[in-house]
Amino acid sequence: MATWGEPDLRRALDRDQFNFLLQPKVELRTERIVGFEALARWEHPTAGTISPQQFVPLIEDSGLSDRFTATMLRKVMAAGREFVPECIHLSVNISPLQMVGTRLVELIAGTADQEHFPLHRLVVEVTESALLENLDRARACAKRLKALGVRLALDDFGKGYSSLHHLQVLPFDELKIDRSFVRAMLHERESRKIVAAAVGLGHSLGLATIAEGIENTAEAAMLARMGCDSGQGWLHGRPVPPEEVPALVSTRASAVSSPGTDVHGVTGICPNLEAQPAQRLAQLQAIYDGAPVGLCFVDSKLRFVSINERLAEFNGHSVAEHLGQPVADMIPEFFHQIEPYLQRALRGEAIHNLEVETPPMLAGDSVRTLLANYQPARDEAGEVLGVSVAVTDITTRKQIESELRESEGRLSALFQATLRDIDELKRKQTRLYLHEQPLRRRECEF
Repeated sequence: MATWGEPDLRRALDRDQFNFLLQPKVELRTERIVGFEALARWEHPTAGTISPQQFVPLIEDSGLSDRFTATMLRKVMAAGREFVPECIHLSVNISPLQMVGTRLVELIAGTADQEHFPLHRLVVEVTESALLENLDRARACAKRLKALGVRLALDDFGKGYSSLHHLQVLPFDELKIDRSFVRAMLHERESRKIVAAAVGLGHSLGLATIAEGIENTAEAAMLARMGCDSGQGWLHGRPVPPEEVPALVSTRASAVSSPGTDVHGVTGICPNLEAQPAQRLAQLQAIYDGAPVGLCFVDSKLRFVSINERLAEFNGHSVAEHLGQPVADMIPEFFHQIEPYLQRALRGEAIHNLEVETPPMLAGDSVRTLLANYQPARDEAGEVLGVSVAVTDITTRKQIESELRESEGRLSALFQATLRDIDELKRKQTRLYLHEQPLRRRECEF
C-alpha cells in the first residue's frame, strides 16, 4: 500500500487534486430525493482515486483539517448553488478535531457568505468520536452552528462509542444508523433489534432517522416498515459528479410514486400529514387501553410484556403485577387449558374463537366463559416474537344461550305433552265412536 506524508497532502491541496461526489439520500416511503452527501476523493496523478478513509486520518495528523475543509466547503457550496435544487440539503462530513476546535463556525459562515449559499441547506455530519475529547466544546460549537441555521447529524450511530447523553445535550437534527447494522439485519435478529431501537429512539427525540448502506429492496422495505425516514446506498444511487445531479433529480422525480402511495407496500395517508411512529404508538396505546376486550402480548417464554386493564381484571391482578411475569404464575388455575394453544401460536399458527371456562378468581366470582384468540406476532423478517392475545368475556352470552336452550327444552316438552294429550283425546273419541255404532244400528232396527 502506498504511503503519503504531509508534503504530498500540501502539494495535493496546492494543485487542487481533492474533489467530491454526491450520493443521494431518499425518503424511503416515496424514494423522493431529499438530500445529497458530499463524499471527498483525492484524484492522485499516479495512484488514481483515493478514498477518504485513506487520506483523512493523514490530513488530521498533519494539521491540515481547516485548509482541507475550507477547500471542500467552497466546492460543495458552489456546486449546490449551481447544480442542486434549492429544496435539497447538502451534507458534509466534519473532522472530529474541528468540532472541538475554534475555527469551524467562522469557516463555515465565511465560506457560505462568499459562495452565497444559504446555510439552512447545509447538514454537518459528525461521528461520536468527535464528542469524546471535549463535550463542552463540542456542545458550544454545535449551538453556534445551529444559530446559523445549519442542521446537525450524528453519523455512524451505534458503530463505536454510543452515549444517550450526547443525544440529550447536543442539538442534533438527524440520526444516521451505521451501515453494518443495516446490512446484517436481514439475517441477524440482534441487528434488526438495534436498527428498530435506533429508529424508535430517533423519533422519540424528534430526530429524522437515516439508514446508511442500503443495497437491496428487502432492506429498504424492512426499514420503511420500521418507520425509518430516509436512506442512502447503492440501491438508491451511487455517488455521482455534481454536474450529473440535475438529470438524476429529474429522472427520480418523474419515477416516484404519487402522494399517499408507498413504494415498499406500507400504505398510508399523504406522507407530510402521516403520523410519525411515536404518534402512531400513542394512538395504538390509547386504543389498547380503551378496548372493550382484554388484550395482552406474551413473549416467546410466555411472559407478559403488556396487558390492558380489562384483561388484568379478568385475571384478578393489576397491570403492574402482570408485567414480566410468566403466564403460568398469573393464571395457574387454567394455564394448562391454554398453554397448548399458546405454544401452537408460537410455532406460527393463528388460533381463533377458543372457548375457555375459568374458575372463580376472586371471592364471590362464578365460573366465567372467555372467547380467546391467539395471533402470532412477527418481526420484520417474519420470525415469531410472541403471541398477541385478545379475550372477550362471553359468560352472559353463554348464560342467555343456556337459558334459551332450557326454554326451548321446556317448550318442546310442553309441545310433546300437548301432542300426547291430543293423541289420547283422538283415541278416546275413536273408542267412543266404535262403542256408539252398534247402539245406533239397534235403534234403526226398532
